[in-house]
Amino acid sequence: MDWHLFLVVLFGSLLGLMMLGIPVAFAFLIIVIVGAPLTWGIAPGMTQIMFSISANLMNFSFLPIPLFILMGEIIFHSKIAPAMIDALDKWIGRLPGRLSLMSVGAGMLFSTLTGTSIASTAMLGGTLIPEMENRGYKKPMTIGPILGSGSLALLIPPSGLAVLLGAIGEISIGRILIAIIVPGVIMALFYVAYIVIRCMIQPSLAPSYQVEATPLSEKLSATVRYILPVGFIIFMVIGVIYAGIATPTEAAATGALGCYLFALVTGRLTWEVAIKSLNGTVRVTVMLLMIVSTSDIFSQIMSYSGAVNELVDFVLAVPAHRMVILIGMQLILMMLGMFMNSQAIMMITLPIFMPVVEVLEFDTIWFAVIYLLNMEIATMTPPFGLALFVMKGVAPKDTNMTDIWRAAVPFLMMDTLIIVIIMVFPDTALWLVRSMR
Repeated sequence: MDWHLFLVVLFGSLLGLMMLGIPVAFAFLIIVIVGAPLTWGIAPGMTQIMFSISANLMNFSFLPIPLFILMGEIIFHSKIAPAMIDALDKWIGRLPGRLSLMSVGAGMLFSTLTGTSIASTAMLGGTLIPEMENRGYKKPMTIGPILGSGSLALLIPPSGLAVLLGAIGEISIGRILIAIIVPGVIMALFYVAYIVIRCMIQPSLAPSYQVEATPLSEKLSATVRYILPVGFIIFMVIGVIYAGIATPTEAAATGALGCYLFALVTGRLTWEVAIKSLNGTVRVTVMLLMIVSTSDIFSQIMSYSGAVNELVDFVLAVPAHRMVILIGMQLILMMLGMFMNSQAIMMITLPIFMPVVEVLEFDTIWFAVIYLLNMEIATMTPPFGLALFVMKGVAPKDTNMTDIWRAAVPFLMMDTLIIVIIMVFPDTALWLVRSMR
């Protein structure tokens, strides 16, 4: 079969199954159960499926994923998030759009603990939106900042998707986690600047209100109890990687331990919290590993058919600058983001993109940062970005999807601007990595 037709049939079948509402993991499973026997024969094909699943489940590189997920589950079920927001609130004065600014600050804090944008968006929305509505905030200053701040979890370590990207793309996970720090901080600063400027131009979007003065002793007490432990957990995850003390897997384990200790010290660790956290971790981890295992066989089928090599040769034959090709790859990611979740996009595109990246001699860490930025955009891209539906679930009842789409647009534009900056100035993402031990 011609490689063009082979790719059309393979990807067309996969997308068709997803459009029928079949979960991503089962869509991949159906494709490989049919495709592997057709590619290698019935017995060798089924043997290859079992071998691949076994190899992926025993891959040590994936171990940080359940540990990072566990961190988020502990914080979510122990209900520490509202207390952290309250502690942060005590330090924010009468700035324009103070509650929206609080969502950015809280989003960065949650990102260092959850590692998943969906959990962060849900926590921020459920905690802040009721207060925003009571204060008369309009939807662009309630929905938009929370969507943007929640998606920071993909760029502020620990990021479960960064671990998945590193494991599948065979890129240093530790270096990816360090490389995404600066872009994540810059993005948060962009959000802050946008909120302040827009609220100054349109004060009606975020009406000011009287803020009661908080004694310094109360501020310090709340900070010591709920904010400083976050810094300790950040060091236990990122600091030990940067200093060369621990591997990403070891750092993920110390981070999970730190979250347990955080919940214990604040008196929020109960048997119910522990059990719910473990149950949630197991459910999400099983889903992710099933996707990874089946997508790996999917990639092997493409490689065995020669379609990947033919595609790479085709791309190299295109008379275009390599940056133009990179932009084209990102456009593909953004279009897929309109209809698919980040994990599915990653499983489909990475086996094709990575050989192209290596042949074009792009820095793989730099490419990984740009890829994750595109994944952040994918979670907020209308009409089917997953974060949009999470927001719909926590937004006021009178909120429709059009309101959410409109609120997301300015933050999508800022995310795109960050990508441009990193493409023009690669050291934005690489200088911290180069300073690692």
